[in-house]
Amino acid sequence: MKSKVNLGDKVNLGDKVKDAVTGQVGIAVARHNYLQGCERISVQPPMDKDGKVPDLETFDEPQLKVVKKGVVKRVATEEEPGGPMPYKPKDKTIPIR
Repeated sequence: MKSKVNLGDKVNLGDKVKDAVTGQVGIAVARHNYLQGCERISVQPPMDKDGKVPDLETFDEPQLKVVKKGVVKRVATEEEPGGPMPYKPKDKTIPIR
């Protein structure tokens, strides 16, 4: 019997994934790229039966298997994320002393 998990798929943010080691299932919400080439994915598990949101867990990308593609869609926005800067310099020139 074949598994419902698609082996070898690239994980995209918003995909439902399952960790092959722990069995944790959740939505891929963040990608971390490290200097030495390691890629890790943060996974948000669903709310528990008490309505509490569990903490994110981060896994090596190769041990995650895609269960379902595109469960959560990214929202496109014209504005830059992060909100306004508290201080914006008036001009970018540096005075010479």
